[in-house]
Amino acid sequence: MMIRRAGPGDVAALRAIAAAAYEKYISRIGRAPAPMTADYARQVSDGQAWAAVQGGQVVGFAILIAQPGYLLLENVAVLPAAQGRGVGARLLALAEEHARGLGLGEVRLYTNEAMTENIAYYTRHGYAETRRHEQDGFRRVFFRKPVP
Repeated sequence: MMIRRAGPGDVAALRAIAAAAYEKYISRIGRAPAPMTADYARQVSDGQAWAAVQGGQVVGFAILIAQPGYLLLENVAVLPAAQGRGVGARLLALAEEHARGLGLGEVRLYTNEAMTENIAYYTRHGYAETRRHEQDGFRRVFFRKPVP
């Protein structure tokens, strides 16, 4: 697997991956999760999008946004057919590497409270829950992970 910055030609793939990865949560949340309506063209243009490529196909991505003192992992998504193969773990590792490279001391992320699988996944990967509250009309769970 190769991870690279996403380019303009990847925008359609990012949208398709987000739709496939988050579709199962629509009924739990009662509407499309935020990643299904994100502006991937802008995030690619801003240099925030990273693509995981296997066999010439984009199978996952991460949106990384530098903030004062931390890196926000705004979104990480993997095609359902590629899940369970380490793609998500590699994208989490990318976020940590990128934070270190920018001299930032931690990675922060959030997920929807209804996405219980994600909450367990981030916990298994060393992220600690910091709080829960409503943001932008979604019940979100916030996490952080220090990066030495």
